[in-house]
Amino acid sequence: MAEGSTWGVEPIGPLRGDVTVRGSKNAITKHMVAALLSDTPSVISNAPEIGDVDITAQMLRALGVVVRVEADKICVEPPVIGGSRVPLEFTGLNRIPILLVGPLLHRVGEAFVPMVGGDRIGTRPVDFHVEALRQLGAEVEQTPEGLEAKAVKLRGARIRLPFPSVMATETILLTAVLAEGRTIIENAAIEPEVIELALFLQRMGAHLELRPDRRFIIEGVETLTGANHRLNGDRIEAFSYLVAGLMTGGEVRVHGCPQGRLITAIATLQGMGATFEITDDWLLAKADGPLKTAVVDTDTHPGFMTDWQSPLVVLFTQAEGMSVLHETVFENRFNYVDALRAMGAEAELYNNCLGSRPCRFRETSALHSIVVRGRTQLRGANITVPDVRGGFAYVIAAAAADGPSTLRDVHHLERGYHRPLEAFAGLGLHINRVA
Repeated sequence: MAEGSTWGVEPIGPLRGDVTVRGSKNAITKHMVAALLSDTPSVISNAPEIGDVDITAQMLRALGVVVRVEADKICVEPPVIGGSRVPLEFTGLNRIPILLVGPLLHRVGEAFVPMVGGDRIGTRPVDFHVEALRQLGAEVEQTPEGLEAKAVKLRGARIRLPFPSVMATETILLTAVLAEGRTIIENAAIEPEVIELALFLQRMGAHLELRPDRRFIIEGVETLTGANHRLNGDRIEAFSYLVAGLMTGGEVRVHGCPQGRLITAIATLQGMGATFEITDDWLLAKADGPLKTAVVDTDTHPGFMTDWQSPLVVLFTQAEGMSVLHETVFENRFNYVDALRAMGAEAELYNNCLGSRPCRFRETSALHSIVVRGRTQLRGANITVPDVRGGFAYVIAAAAADGPSTLRDVHHLERGYHRPLEAFAGLGLHINRVA
């Protein structure tokens, strides 16, 4: 994937057809890291072909881990780890390095990981990770280049997260399962991807349970063994393709993502006037009349997922009237809005909490609420993709525009979605890679 890779999009009408989603980037990379905790190989299947998998595999190989990718299966063989330092060349590429600290401390007693990267959507709570690792017995120092950590023996602790951060919860899980004694995570994230990682660790032999009040209880064990796991379908990708069908007046049948992972998303689209056909194998959304407006707050699970908000904001442009999206998870998630305005969207950003309740950004200058007026005919534009989720939203907008669009830097999009160009082409969109 060349960093300057560009797509040309020419809308031709409603998108119709079938899409099968694979496991998400938010799950596969974490499972690859978890495999380091075992002395025997692990195999993860239904893996997507995405840039983040390639980056994570290269990271693990740099540590001496054998990683084999065969079709949709990834085999991780961790018995010999050749080093404890993730090379600086991985600085800023994604957020996975921080998750490697715990496994490396268990395997070799020390770790260096470069500064985390990923989408520029707001403050990443690295302090949550550092404080948790320290409570578990690690000595951690933050340097301009990254994190240095060492530990003779990691021990269980009671850790309360200030916010139910997904990756901080995952860091603690990956560290606590082999720590001596009991670890309690209070105010933990319980997103499906976190639960899936916990189930994988349990399958490897970890002793853990989830209590109803957002608490994980982990009893450390001495060793883990490799495991096989088939990933559930990507709920972000599934929602995005459902929206693409509604946005263009068509209907997309999505396979591979269980209904339970989309319950809040389905309810939101139903509230806007969409109707669904749902089976054990697929979901289909369509709208027989004009879409209605909505007021939506993003939230931690089981609330409306923050990664669903950019496709939803694009869909708001086709609803009759004023819709509101209140972002409560990340304070800088609207960096894609300027390009939507260039395409004709009528949208205004506010630093007020315009949703149903105040959030933690209410006394800051962060523009974390948006009001969108529809229905608007979007027009084609030349757009630079800022991040993974914004990139997919632009494709959806371009598919409904009244003229061709050019999307630059689609490497962001290809980092997080399984073969999106081919999927959109299969739905009837005229889309191609240009020089």
